[in-house]
Amino acid sequence: MNFHDVIILGAGAAGLMCAAIAGQRGHRVLLLEQARHPGEKIRISGGGRCNFTNLHTSPANFLSDNPRFCRSALSGYTQRDFIALVESYGIAWHEKTRGQLFCDGSSRQIVDMLLEECRKAHAQLRLGGRISAVSKSENGFVVVTDQGEFRGRSLVVATGGPSIPKMGSSGLGYKIAEQFGLKIVTPRPALVPLTFDTALLSQFKDLSGVSVDAVVNCGKTGFDEALLFTHRGLSGPAILQISSYWREGSDLVIDLAPGIDVLAGLKRLRSDHPRQEMATVLADLVPKRLARIIADATGGPARIADFSDAHLANVAAALKQWRVRPQGTEGYRTAEVTLGGVDTSDLSSKTFESRSVPGLYFIGEVVDVTGHLGGFNFQWAWSSGYAAGRHV
Repeated sequence: MNFHDVIILGAGAAGLMCAAIAGQRGHRVLLLEQARHPGEKIRISGGGRCNFTNLHTSPANFLSDNPRFCRSALSGYTQRDFIALVESYGIAWHEKTRGQLFCDGSSRQIVDMLLEECRKAHAQLRLGGRISAVSKSENGFVVVTDQGEFRGRSLVVATGGPSIPKMGSSGLGYKIAEQFGLKIVTPRPALVPLTFDTALLSQFKDLSGVSVDAVVNCGKTGFDEALLFTHRGLSGPAILQISSYWREGSDLVIDLAPGIDVLAGLKRLRSDHPRQEMATVLADLVPKRLARIIADATGGPARIADFSDAHLANVAAALKQWRVRPQGTEGYRTAEVTLGGVDTSDLSSKTFESRSVPGLYFIGEVVDVTGHLGGFNFQWAWSSGYAAGRHV
């Protein structure tokens, strides 16, 4: 018989969590996953060690057109709750930096844990079936796949966003939402490297692979983490974080020497080491290759002794307030998550059920809630999956 209480589309982080919780409540649950393996994004995350949550998770770590929407789910199933589940399976973990938690071993441990939770809850998993149509029936929903037709009282869409397409992600969830009349906040790549135009690339091409601690600002938002120059532009944690806030045509203002009074330092070096070249002086503050490029870009005399106060101020500004306009992003191919998605105004923040279509739920990345870098997006998957699993 192909009738189930709950059909869940997508066996990623949110879908697996929802299936386990719904199954524990005695529901007959079917998980349909178009890829050949479940939890692929979990498997590849965190360099294969899965940054599965963050100790400091709070609503402030999430972007959405409705910033309040995430509160109920995050408080209903917290990072502490997920850590307790991980520890109940004897999975060893460690905190890396800034509250980011990783497996000591392999991310496969998290996938296996969730699959075991689903098995114990008697949730059925079907892999590799292409979904061709979803429709509403008299007593629920019909899902048509190349493995057959499945009917369910409730339908949970946990298909993720189009980020990392090689993992099998697509825009299927948005199509289903629009089919049933729900609004979509325009999706865009997030937590993604930024690219330079040809002029900037030629100026900074020798810096590929150079990393510096930086404070990267876009408008009123800033992140204080590592920045990495690449052969396409900029990456590193600070850039991935700010990419969620950056828009085409906007400038970034970057402090390449945070916590250092560069101007005071330059004036001191002018009197202490007057014969030194500017590039040599700057190499005490930033990597040598970056120091050379800044010295060349700001120009000036051969020796620091001959620099005026005004010229020193220009050099300091080039380090402390580097204003740069990226051309774009590397796109969904390398984006860790998708910004935007199903409009939260169409969903219940407590249950994740559609306000207009009873029995239809959306959870995880497909929803317009996007976390910062550092385990927050996985926590959103666990929390939203748990909330829907409690109510389907």
